[in-house]
Amino acid sequence: MKIFQVITLSELGGAQTVVANLSNSLCKAHDITVIAGEGDGKLYEMLDNSIHTVNIPSLVRRISPINELRTIISLRRLYLKYRPDIIHLHSSKAGLLGRIAFPKSKTVYTVHGFDSIRIAFRKFLPLERILQNRCSGIIGVSKYDEFHLKEENINKNVCTVYNGIYPPKKLNTDPFNDIVGFEKKILCIARLSPQKNHQLFIEIARRLPQYAFIWIGNQHVPEASYPSNVFWKGNLPDAGAYTAFADLFILTSNYEGLPMVIIEALSSGIPVVASNVGGISELLDGNNGIAVDNNPDIMAEKIKDILSLPSEERKCMSESAKNSYNRLFTVSQMAEGYQNIYNKIFNRNNRQ
Repeated sequence: MKIFQVITLSELGGAQTVVANLSNSLCKAHDITVIAGEGDGKLYEMLDNSIHTVNIPSLVRRISPINELRTIISLRRLYLKYRPDIIHLHSSKAGLLGRIAFPKSKTVYTVHGFDSIRIAFRKFLPLERILQNRCSGIIGVSKYDEFHLKEENINKNVCTVYNGIYPPKKLNTDPFNDIVGFEKKILCIARLSPQKNHQLFIEIARRLPQYAFIWIGNQHVPEASYPSNVFWKGNLPDAGAYTAFADLFILTSNYEGLPMVIIEALSSGIPVVASNVGGISELLDGNNGIAVDNNPDIMAEKIKDILSLPSEERKCMSESAKNSYNRLFTVSQMAEGYQNIYNKIFNRNNRQ
């Protein structure tokens, strides 16, 4: 099959990691083209050499009628040039414009965290309801997303495919060996944004001064005051590899889809305490970690409870984390889920 993978941003992020992992898995048997817009192009560097890439400069996150029109025209020209069998759209902006530009009989759309629309940008919900008629399938990355899509009357050919990752690269030396004098190390990997709620992270750290709290992914050091047990490490390549050197992983988000960083932590055998939002509760079952309300006292208590467990019990949590990754969140399982969807669409189109 000829398959287009289309996403708004070409910089690195959770949805881009899905596109890269999925494309690299499928390119062994299919002709894959990855199409993306604004960003630093790091997405393209993650792709197998056999994968074609196309950059559309007008495909940008911000609203711009002239850029929207240019993007639709560019996407339509690419379709007419390559005649793909399947078009897979990722993220809300590419999902919107792609469903206008491409034939619905060949198009599927993955919603990478429906709360980003349902809660953060609710004014776009009417468009999502209309455009559900312009594709052959809508995929949520969690059962949570699938439920809320249907609850908002977006219910045509909706299903779930969990995100999958490759285990992070292994580092030879401890990257946190300069952080000393603390009982344990607690890691968060996220960009600085209102969604990721770094202020809650700081408040939890204040309550647990005996532990080091490390944040990777910040573009700058926040202006807000923070205690001396908080360490900002900035943007680092292969950030998932750092999970193996933490005692616990934390994510303090206001909304999420199915966070790749939590899956990376699980694959490294690291227990997790995270916000009970989006599909996070589907990742954490109490044995590998726990999803709780965004309350600094509750989160601090759960972190302390886990880190105070006897070594044998912490070892059991570590094994449970690895087992949950292997059971549900590998790239091969994700690719198989999408391949089944592609096959149904391809076979239906070729019977007509």
